[in-house]
Amino acid sequence: MSSLLLIVLLALAGAVVLLLLWVAGAYNGLIRLRNQVENAWSQIDVQLKRRHDLIPNLVETVKGYAAHESKTLENVIKARNMAIGAKSVGERAEAENFLTGTLKSLFAVAEAYPNLKADQNFLRLQEEVTSTENKVAYSRQFYNDSVMTFNTRRELFPTNIIANMFNFGRREFFEVKDDAQREAPQVKFS
Repeated sequence: MSSLLLIVLLALAGAVVLLLLWVAGAYNGLIRLRNQVENAWSQIDVQLKRRHDLIPNLVETVKGYAAHESKTLENVIKARNMAIGAKSVGERAEAENFLTGTLKSLFAVAEAYPNLKADQNFLRLQEEVTSTENKVAYSRQFYNDSVMTFNTRRELFPTNIIANMFNFGRREFFEVKDDAQREAPQVKFS
């Protein structure tokens, strides 16, 4: 009887050890994914800051050629300030998408001014903004992929038990929520 009790206790201890190892592995996996999401967000943040820093130079360059396009220039600056002030992922996504639309309008206005289109400073700035836009798009995609992986892992059984025990909350995607922002801006010259 004592050897049977010893076997049962060893089996029970082994099961507890395996359970603890699984909990540690699930917890560490969620930590790794959460850190990946945070890193992806910081990459977006770096590119958006670069974009925000380029905009005043771009606006000043356009001002010199298209002074009477003040409404477009004001909208770009307003959109930039909204983007800088946004706090949550959702607010940031909305503000950045609005800023993208105003930049498209700004570049459309530039098409009407041949001298501006030929200005080397404007061309350089336009290229830098375009390059940054591409980096922002890639960073958004990487962030959303990371969020999807994290959210999926935290919702799958049995990892969801660990996620709930340790308050691993669902992460928000960086996405366009307003259908109007999905459309290309309309620029009309009278």
